[in-house]
Amino acid sequence: MWIADQWKDYEVIDCSAGEKLERWGRFILLRPDPQVIWNTPKTDRHWKHLNAHYHRSAKGGGEWEFFDLPNQWDVHYKALTFHLKPFSFKHTGLFPEQAANWDWIADKIQSARRPVRVLNLFAYTGGATLAAAKSGAEVTHVDASKGMVSWAKENALASGLENAPIRWLVDDCMKFVEREIRRGRLYDAVIMDPPSYGRGPKGEIWKIEDAVYPLIQSCTKILSAQPLFFLVNSYTTGLQPAVLAYMLGSAMKDFDGITDAQEIGLPVSSSKLILPCGASGRWSRF
Repeated sequence: MWIADQWKDYEVIDCSAGEKLERWGRFILLRPDPQVIWNTPKTDRHWKHLNAHYHRSAKGGGEWEFFDLPNQWDVHYKALTFHLKPFSFKHTGLFPEQAANWDWIADKIQSARRPVRVLNLFAYTGGATLAAAKSGAEVTHVDASKGMVSWAKENALASGLENAPIRWLVDDCMKFVEREIRRGRLYDAVIMDPPSYGRGPKGEIWKIEDAVYPLIQSCTKILSAQPLFFLVNSYTTGLQPAVLAYMLGSAMKDFDGITDAQEIGLPVSSSKLILPCGASGRWSRF
């Protein structure tokens, strides 16, 4: 498992009975987590001193209960700064377990010692984009949500990357890649974090089980002659690390490199457990 254990502004304090108790900066949030199917005593004092609690509804979805939480606040990861705010379906605008991938991305780019052009698809609020840009890469950031792209720009500004070579695009990821193939534009690295299901800006339907492998294959057509890495992340239930490894290994068979895939996780302070939080597949050049 790849573990995001370098955080100072975030921690999973405890988890029990379908919920995880988290510290985001100086604020304590309690949110549902489907992985937490065990029930252990809630002895940590923070269980009784919450800033916000997201309650899941039996009918689907849920809602926030706020006690003392600002509309927006910041957390920092190394040299990066992220604006957070509670919004629909329990999220805060950041997936802290992805720091394990941010560090890997940064290491690959810094070790390359050459200009690196990165394509980040389904790029959300820009964690991977910022990690790549801070390491010196030129980044194309693509997401179908105008709001997410705007949020990512705010994070870039907060991280001192307002002048970094980042292209911000609101677009359907598959259609964008198809256009890049026709244009002959090449990239040294691809990052993607596809949703299980989604819609593009013009109503395009995305189902991961049908679309992810064709998209990976299409992305190999816009890779440079000596690509640096290819990263695919997934939170889709049933899409195991081995499946990610098989897809990447098959799609990248004509390039010299190695493929690996693991769960990604977060350490739990109170129990020393590692909470699994999705999976990632990584291809990198020899």
